[in-house]
Amino acid sequence: MGKIKIAFFDAKDYDKQSFVNSNANDEFEIIYLETRLTEDTCKLAEGCDVVCVFVNDDVNRAVIDRMQQMGVKLIALRCAGYNNVDIEYAYGKIHVVRVPAYSPYAVAEHAMALLLTSIRRIHKAYIRTKDFNFSLNGLTGFDLHGKTVGVVGTGKIGRIFIDICRGFGMNVIAYDKFPAKDSGIEYVAMDELWERSDIISLHCPLTEENRHLINADSIAKMKKGVVIINTSRGALIDSDALVEGIKARHVGAACLDVYEEESNVFFHDYSNHIVNDDTLARLISMPNVIVTSHQAFLTNEALANIADTTLENVREFFVKDTCTNEVCYKCANLNNCKQTHGKKCF
Repeated sequence: MGKIKIAFFDAKDYDKQSFVNSNANDEFEIIYLETRLTEDTCKLAEGCDVVCVFVNDDVNRAVIDRMQQMGVKLIALRCAGYNNVDIEYAYGKIHVVRVPAYSPYAVAEHAMALLLTSIRRIHKAYIRTKDFNFSLNGLTGFDLHGKTVGVVGTGKIGRIFIDICRGFGMNVIAYDKFPAKDSGIEYVAMDELWERSDIISLHCPLTEENRHLINADSIAKMKKGVVIINTSRGALIDSDALVEGIKARHVGAACLDVYEEESNVFFHDYSNHIVNDDTLARLISMPNVIVTSHQAFLTNEALANIADTTLENVREFFVKDTCTNEVCYKCANLNNCKQTHGKKCF
């Protein structure tokens, strides 16, 4: 067969460079599109074999139907999460693959960077000293040593974050629907994790079951002054409830690399515009909130792994007729293949 044609949506300069490097032999014809994939933009994939998407592209039923009509055979996610894809509806129509592990260290290290920046007021000190203000007033933080961190989700990223926390001498408790066997991790019920933790860090995928996992009720169960970290998916937190928890002085700080309504904001420069999202504007304005724009994955190593794995997924699908990293609703919900089969799911 000739070159496999890929429509690459929501392309950024750093994406392009990593994929150009990975596709050094021009094995694939990649069309880089700056726009997100939506019902209105999916027509741009006309004539392509593959659609490559990221976290804020919307692969809903209408998009899947249009892709199928245009002859697209594969949706290649260049990320681990797939909550933005209707995988049950895609089953039997278009295959979906993902990058299950690009660099768990990148995300876990970013979570710790956010935490340290917040509790030691690094961001405030940086701004002050740029103005030659060397006062220490208002910069008092607290030790991580001896504090209890509650980790929700103990996949690869969660376990690496746990290792980092243990290196700081922290006490670790965790919750996971599917606990890691023989891990030495102290698993507790969710309510106990809320009640005991000085710091809570989210490292679980987003599902309908855990949407708004952190809400008004769960915040009420947490310690006064709790620090909440989210480097996973924005909709794990009810943003309005978080704002109220901070205003009530119950939540001590929030470190957010993701936001539930980020799709039309993150990855874009709005520095000369007015952002219409009042909740996001309120969060950013709060002195004890740090927001980064979904950059936890953004390291050279992760970008290279994402590009290599994504293109290998495409190569495997078309050339080898296998699909090791396929996502389907049976794999995700019924746990009857667990991605070990190698063969295509349909």
